[in-house]
Amino acid sequence: MYSSWFPLVGWAVTLGVIALAWWKGGSPERLAALALLGAALVALIVNLSAPVSIRPILLLADEGALGLIFLLLALRHASAWLGVAMIFQGVQFSLHAYYFVGDIPHDRTYAIVNNLDTLGVLICILVGTLLAWRKRSSLAK
Repeated sequence: MYSSWFPLVGWAVTLGVIALAWWKGGSPERLAALALLGAALVALIVNLSAPVSIRPILLLADEGALGLIFLLLALRHASAWLGVAMIFQGVQFSLHAYYFVGDIPHDRTYAIVNNLDTLGVLICILVGTLLAWRKRSSLAK
């Protein structure tokens, strides 16, 4: 399936952040992690099974849906980390749209920006989780 171990590390980090958010996060962190997991699984399924001709459209819709979910969560919970995650997701959507509209094949620049942007979203969810965990533990004292 993968020719390199880098995607496996990416999946491990993604699942680790999602698990921590589910275990120690509050409602916004859990919902954001669940949305990210859903979007990641949809992207995996699209890349493995969708015809090559419609993959970019499906991936663009997937990124747009995740961005919309982050927007709704940011509006509902008024959290800075969710706002930053939403901005990162907007960058991700713009990246996909730029390559799709320009009919540009994915290159190294695409891979670097895509991976750094995904890392940014993961860091946002991690920061939100750690802040919620810290707040809950300080209230328990």
